[in-house]
Amino acid sequence: MNSHQLFRRSRTRLALWYAVVMGAILSLSALGMYRSLVQSNWTAMEREMESIAGTLHDSLEPMLPASEDPTAVLRRILPELCLARQPCNTNPTLIQRHTTGISDRSTYYIRLFDHHGKLLAFSPNQPADLPPILHATPSQTLQSANSTRYQQFTTILHSAGARHTSHSHPHPHSSWGYLQLGRNLEPFDAEVNRMQWTLLLGFPIALGLIAVSSWWLSGLAMQPIYQSYQQQQQFTANAAHELRSPLASLLATVEAILRLPPAYQHDVPMMLHTVERQGRRLSHLIADLLFLTSFEHSPSPKPFQPCCLNDLISDLTEEFLELATTAKIHLTNHIPNHEVYVLGNESQLYRLVSNLLANAIQYTPNGGQIVVSLTTRDRMALITVKDTGIGIAAVEQTRIFDRFYRVDSDRSRKTGGTGLGLAIAQTIAHAHSGLLTVSSKLELGSTFTVQLPEQKS
Repeated sequence: MNSHQLFRRSRTRLALWYAVVMGAILSLSALGMYRSLVQSNWTAMEREMESIAGTLHDSLEPMLPASEDPTAVLRRILPELCLARQPCNTNPTLIQRHTTGISDRSTYYIRLFDHHGKLLAFSPNQPADLPPILHATPSQTLQSANSTRYQQFTTILHSAGARHTSHSHPHPHSSWGYLQLGRNLEPFDAEVNRMQWTLLLGFPIALGLIAVSSWWLSGLAMQPIYQSYQQQQQFTANAAHELRSPLASLLATVEAILRLPPAYQHDVPMMLHTVERQGRRLSHLIADLLFLTSFEHSPSPKPFQPCCLNDLISDLTEEFLELATTAKIHLTNHIPNHEVYVLGNESQLYRLVSNLLANAIQYTPNGGQIVVSLTTRDRMALITVKDTGIGIAAVEQTRIFDRFYRVDSDRSRKTGGTGLGLAIAQTIAHAHSGLLTVSSKLELGSTFTVQLPEQKS
């Protein structure tokens, strides 16, 4: 399985898990919200029914004398209602419609029963198939023959004097009767049905959006990993290529020494020098690779300490002076009189500047000049290494800090370069919260600048 298929499977698996988790969260949230809305609407409806029933109860009780005929009383008090076993006026006047205190006659209906549970009066809009017998349950839900649901609320009615006499002279039938308020649940069921359809239609759309977003987010999550894998593959390929060349040269030289006739033994020392040179190159390459690997895991094994850059640049200039003189290059430095300190690892900073100096010497022809300067600006310490070398093309300047990248491969191999010097320098600069930049023109030279946060002495 190639890397592309592996990452595609990983991305698909990550997107699937994300979609499943988000889908489960969305399902639970939607179900909880649906149940909460239904319950809140039902509770609001019950409170409204209780409020209307209470208003009717308090309005009717003072007008219910116990001695009169219930039919005559109800005809006088509630002219809108239809009396049992009598013709019903289905078109009451406006005044009659409001005597009960209910404006929405299409939703609510009223039924009155005597204390025996016998139906006395009812609203014209009551369901036709309701039983004429009272079920004294305070609250109940009914369903008619046409599948329409109704909610009923029942309360006890007392006559005007029953409350006063019931305490001193209890009577088995102290109540005048019962008031029953009913409500058509079609609007409530329609609202519940609308919410259900909203969930049924909106949930697949939401799942589709989650699937698309999960695929996109998994791609964003996998992108750094894929880039890191690509860099690791490129680094491994470059390292193998760099190791293969000196190893092949080394083995070829050793094989030539072994096949050398006795008469040509005087050429052995020269071949051994070639073996030594290739061995040193391998040693430097392996050391640089180990340094980069260890630096990625632990940028600094020791806490940073104040480092004096004046002494560091002075020592490095003195150390590279002999090498520059041998290459017929004029090496100088410009160091300020006041001491400049930065917080860091002195050995790493030493290697950073030494890599820049070594790189400048390698790419500066005979008779050239190299100037190392130290300045301060805006609380930053600036180290510049300026040479009059061959320069770097603008298109190459963005890649010279990549590992194993060389602008001039042939010359680098002849001078022993590994292609890791600038990469190591940039890594050290970043570890010290600094910045390494380059400014260069072909045949005019290059200027490398290191910016480090200044530390007061």
